[in-house]
Amino acid sequence: MSVPGLEHYWKTGTFITEALTQEALKALDKAKAYNQPFYLYMSHYAIHIPIDKDVRFFDKYKKKGMSDKEAAYASLIEGMDKSLGDIMDWLEKNGEADNTIILFCGDNGGYATGKEWRDEPLYTQNAPLTCGKGSAYEGGIREPMIVSWPGVTKPNTRCDKYVIIEDYYPTILEMAGITDWKVPQTVDGVSFVPLLKQTGDPSEGRSLYWNCPNLWGEQGPGIGATCTVRQGKWKLIYFYETGKKELYDIPADISEQHNLAQQHPEVVKALSANLGEFLRSSGAQRPSFKKTGKPCPWPDEIE
Repeated sequence: MSVPGLEHYWKTGTFITEALTQEALKALDKAKAYNQPFYLYMSHYAIHIPIDKDVRFFDKYKKKGMSDKEAAYASLIEGMDKSLGDIMDWLEKNGEADNTIILFCGDNGGYATGKEWRDEPLYTQNAPLTCGKGSAYEGGIREPMIVSWPGVTKPNTRCDKYVIIEDYYPTILEMAGITDWKVPQTVDGVSFVPLLKQTGDPSEGRSLYWNCPNLWGEQGPGIGATCTVRQGKWKLIYFYETGKKELYDIPADISEQHNLAQQHPEVVKALSANLGEFLRSSGAQRPSFKKTGKPCPWPDEIE
């Protein structure tokens, strides 16, 4: 399906990543003309199935010995990387580089489940993380994230504290100096500005939640109807269909190879109660068994 608004690129040989980049640069030109603060949300189709190679970079990776599938995947990554570089070049050229915050992140783990698009063995493409997009394991929910804030963040530094996508909204508001704001929606996130300024950890003692009550369609480790809670070093995954619970010490076992549920039943019980209460209080959906029509138990309703 064609992307609306990009008709003038049709039959020009312009790859969609480049077309979107050119449109973003036009939007920046327009915003600069107003001489007011601007906000650009740039969301690429890359990297996503179908893996349609970016011909600008495909041969480069074929010459490195990659298969057609992996070379196509890599070409999409480089195309997106060039796009960000072009936007950063615009900021530099227009004297805005030192006055602009850049937040970069993915929306899920890398694709690792379909041999039509990735080389076998599957589920290994995000190693040492297990599996990929759609999985409750770290390969599915841990994402790349980079923040550049001139005068605040320092180059080549790393933060191992956790945040979640809901945190972007309150963070951006605080970055913009907006303190008196009200919206009708419930704001689940918290600002991670203290992490960037190294003044505190807003996620200390905080739980993060994921709920996937449906079947995605792909197969692989950690993929299915699941719900998950992360609190501190602990992560609990509950599989709705089987009632199985898995407990991992993430800092010590980022690959999630050692299920500690039997060794720490008290932690499993506490996190199950935490997760069950959150799901019910937020009106979360849960799957039902086809044979009986009854809903699957909440995580704290099963041992």
